[in-house]
Amino acid sequence: MLTQQRVKLANGIELDVVDEGPPDAPVLIFLHGFPESHRTWRNQIAHFSDRFRCIAPDQRGYRGSSKPQEVEAYTPDKLIGDVFLLADALGVEKFTIVGHDWGGAIAWGVAYMGMMNGRVPRAVIANAPHPVLFPKLLFTNRQQREASQYFRDFRDPANDPMIGEHGLAPLLMKVFEGKVMTKIDEDEAAAMLQDWSDPDAAFGMLNYYRASPMEVLPLDAPYEIPADYTQVPLPRLAIPTLVIWAMADEALPPENLDGLEDVIEQLDLFTVPECGHFVQWEAPGAFNSALEDFLDKTA
Repeated sequence: MLTQQRVKLANGIELDVVDEGPPDAPVLIFLHGFPESHRTWRNQIAHFSDRFRCIAPDQRGYRGSSKPQEVEAYTPDKLIGDVFLLADALGVEKFTIVGHDWGGAIAWGVAYMGMMNGRVPRAVIANAPHPVLFPKLLFTNRQQREASQYFRDFRDPANDPMIGEHGLAPLLMKVFEGKVMTKIDEDEAAAMLQDWSDPDAAFGMLNYYRASPMEVLPLDAPYEIPADYTQVPLPRLAIPTLVIWAMADEALPPENLDGLEDVIEQLDLFTVPECGHFVQWEAPGAFNSALEDFLDKTA
């Protein structure tokens, strides 16, 4: 089991955090996605903590970390801010950001902010779509819009009584028809079922979707970019960036890779064939090898 410590941020949020490895070594901050925890990085922390300081929080809304219940507590600026405040609280000035799924979405924001403030020299994103490209794909690509209809269920208040009584698991079973992390170890699955049983955590996790500006239209809406659509005003990402993509991800088809070279100046792309969404534990060997090569090359 990974040992956690309680870290209070300057904004009052408290996070349970794994902090493994030499305290003066280069820092990797790992951000988990939905509906997981710091445990999703168990294979990476074991592999890299001999020569990197590996920091992996349970993000706000998850497990024992602070779980504000209001939706507005989960807007992207607050989630990105937590990462820099966590670094501050742990005495870390510069760090490499590593994120998957929702953690990857936050990591994109951390990378852009860190590019501007000089605190993030490189970024690693796994199966998390780019914030400029993804909204357009939701409008124009039927496969992506179909795969993202669960956003609408997660945002639907009609499900709230069920969540309040039973936690997150019944909603996941309903939305994904029982196909939730079918390849995970039994012990890990049991731990997550326990995490999901807390209604406060369930609403915290769902608030990531409810506070997101991403628009997911119904399947019968036109497949075109609306005339009044305003693109996210982001520059090209100028720090070295590794994108790791599992190609059999049912939620995020490979079309999410199209155009990455136009929005990232220094892009390394590593694809993992026949691998599902949770690439960091479904294919840990391939993930760790790609990450190691990137860290060596950009040291």
